[in-house]
Amino acid sequence: MIKTLPQSNGAILGFEISGKVSLDEEKQWIKKFDEAIKQHDKLSVLVILDANASWGIQAGIEDLKWLITHMNRFHRFALVSDSNVWKWLVTIDSVFANMIGIGEKHFKLSDIDHAWQWVKA
Repeated sequence: MIKTLPQSNGAILGFEISGKVSLDEEKQWIKKFDEAIKQHDKLSVLVILDANASWGIQAGIEDLKWLITHMNRFHRFALVSDSNVWKWLVTIDSVFANMIGIGEKHFKLSDIDHAWQWVKA
């Protein structure tokens, strides 16, 4: 399930993902990003992933296809999770994100306030 967080405002978007994301949920999520991109040049995004967050194959493919064609529309991306796997993935990916001008950081759930401050900066 993908839930829009109440702190979302304008070019700052926040989401919480729990359980397995379906293809329909992924398409609705992409639609929210497309609508925000129409109004704002760059987006800053915070995503909270719970311990059970996952994507089905079709949803994952849709996510990757969209992201590849829209990477230049992101300013900052904060991934909030207590998973060490996500921490490692963000650490590796942030090197490449930085090369194309995207700030990307991992935050623990206990640092959610700091994550919001960083995304909004």
